[in-house]
Amino acid sequence: MFEYNICTKADKNIFIKQCKALEKYIPNIVKGNLLEDIDGSETQFYSINGKTVTVHNSIYIDAVYVDSEIELEHYFK
Repeated sequence: MFEYNICTKADKNIFIKQCKALEKYIPNIVKGNLLEDIDGSETQFYSINGKTVTVHNSIYIDAVYVDSEIELEHYFK
């Protein structure tokens, strides 16, 4: 599993920008469900060739980060 720390504070605008960046730069990405927690945290699910990528805007952890079953850095060079 790969983890990418995007921001050290929970931030809805950064979360949205990160989701849009994944959708723009990763071919064949499929957008899944958006989960919203009672504390305001959000998790957006994606799939790439059967592998899961999730973008988190976590109020609890106070961060925006991405968890991925595949390496994503080569999409953002």
